Amino acid sequence: MISNRTFLILRFLLALLAISVSLNASEEVVNGIAAIVNGEVITFSQVREIAATQEKSVSEVYQGEELEKKVKEIRQQAIKDLIDRALILQEFRKKEKEGASIPDYVVDDSIQRIIRQDFGGDRMAFVRTLQAQGFTMARFRQTEKDKITVQAMRQSKVSDNVIVSPVKIRAYYEKNIASYTTPEQVKLRMIVLHEGSASGGDASSDAAISKKQMASEIRAKLAGGAEFDKLAQMYSEDSTNEAGGDWGWIERKTLNQNLAKVAFSLKKGEISQVIAVDNTYYILMVEDVKPSITKSLKEVQEEIVQNLIQQEKLKGQEQWLQTLRQNAYIKIM
Repeated sequence: MISNRTFLILRFLLALLAISVSLNASEEVVNGIAAIVNGEVITFSQVREIAATQEKSVSEVYQGEELEKKVKEIRQQAIKDLIDRALILQEFRKKEKEGASIPDYVVDDSIQRIIRQDFGGDRMAFVRTLQAQGFTMARFRQTEKDKITVQAMRQSKVSDNVIVSPVKIRAYYEKNIASYTTPEQVKLRMIVLHEGSASGGDASSDAAISKKQMASEIRAKLAGGAEFDKLAQMYSEDSTNEAGGDWGWIERKTLNQNLAKVAFSLKKGEISQVIAVDNTYYILMVEDVKPSITKSLKEVQEEIVQNLIQQEKLKGQEQWLQTLRQNAYIKIM
């Protein structure tokens, strides 16, 4: 089993790999040029490295042409991000000539934080990891400085005095009210019988009985006071039979339309009639009900204010970046 510290070091190694590709790009063009920003080269290797994690995720969901489309979108976004990063660093270099700087202690603090969080405070383990990947401390410091520079430049272009009006707060609340609503839920048990399969103890005799007839007989036993969970264990043919047909708390979207309509019409403790869907018969029991609850505007107002402030800040950053793009020579290959 991988320890937490080993996991953190592995994560750090992956980050170093990404840094390595980025730093080596200025020394050697690997696999061709993806873009040029005011004479600065962005390589396909840099793009692939940034996109790797997202590409792996989408490859587990999509296939064929749809996967190709998703990968293309991810790489296009990666190129855009790398172009913006290059523009920001170039803008900072102009400001350095006017006296702007990132203090050494800021970079030192960032590196010390990495050593504490990823290496448990073991500086030698950190240095050995750098060396194993062909890094010097000076090289890693420059990478951290660039990262801090980009963050600082972005932050400098947003106002700390963003005022959000009550009208905007309410409009945001009404537009996103689903996010503040907990859907109605029922605590459900279910008996499931599939036509054409055997159920219960004596498979040979049960198989000869119509599942529709069997479902009716089970429903009659329930009406006579039989315990639902016991009958589910004996007869139900779905994966929850050993748990007495217990599906736990579910939302309406968990079930198909026919079953959901019945389940969410039952009151606490009620048992449905036999429900036929295709060649399967269902009997539902609702053990408890939780109504839909929507948080009030007062409850979520502070969260909404922070979201709107963040949106305004991002809008300001994007306007600044758009100006940098318009004034730059950018060629995407």
